[in-house]
Amino acid sequence: MFPKLFQYGDFFLPTYGVLVAIAFLVGLWVTLKLARRVGMNAELVTNLVVYSALSGMLGAKLLMILFDWDHFSKNPGDIFSISTLQAAGVFQGGLILAIATAFLYLRHHKMAWLPVFDMFAPGIAIGHAIGRVACFAAGCCWGTECDLPWAVTFRNPEANALTGVPLRVRLHPSQLYELGTEALLFGFLWWRFGKAHKPGAIIGAYLVLSSIARFGIEFTRHHDQALPFGLPLSITQWIAVAVALAGGYLLWAPQGRSARAVPSHAH
Repeated sequence: MFPKLFQYGDFFLPTYGVLVAIAFLVGLWVTLKLARRVGMNAELVTNLVVYSALSGMLGAKLLMILFDWDHFSKNPGDIFSISTLQAAGVFQGGLILAIATAFLYLRHHKMAWLPVFDMFAPGIAIGHAIGRVACFAAGCCWGTECDLPWAVTFRNPEANALTGVPLRVRLHPSQLYELGTEALLFGFLWWRFGKAHKPGAIIGAYLVLSSIARFGIEFTRHHDQALPFGLPLSITQWIAVAVALAGGYLLWAPQGRSARAVPSHAH
């Protein structure tokens, strides 16, 4: 739609990069606000957000490259191309690596990981929502063809050159589907955090609801992923199932039900 905010000669400022930076800052602001509400060390939380964000971006790109290894193995130079840097990557890959990084960081600093993950969940959701605006602007993560009244048509040749999005074809606005679901999820998680909750309840709800949404939206997404096990589900959908099960465990495991409620300290 609008992949470049500004261009001078060969230099240009990508809309995607600017919006991703805004997504990071908004997610950080939300997380720090919740950290102060529960009396957590703001410096430790800020460092954790930065490390998790960097590892998340790396994980998303790595899983994207893995999914399209047939192409990248034959064209290794494309790994460092502008189009690859512009691409959002596979969100689950970023989420998994970010969670692993956060777990190691929390273990090093001897911090309880479930309450911290609960505190991070709303910021992840709003950051993800803004990130999908970035995808829509750049033209990446486009949908399959459709004739629905709300179908979108990309017409900018620069978007096609940067991401490969087809032009003048009516497509599902998959990016906007995910924007809407993540924005609603942010509102729910923010409200839920403000109520007394058991450790793991907020991050568990995020993992379950976000994965369910992603599972459904994947049916409208264009991709060339393999369909393993002979079933009409993409690898991304199988990952969504696994992540949802992990979130369900946090929500409904016996030890979670018997945990002491955490006061919200809401004002």
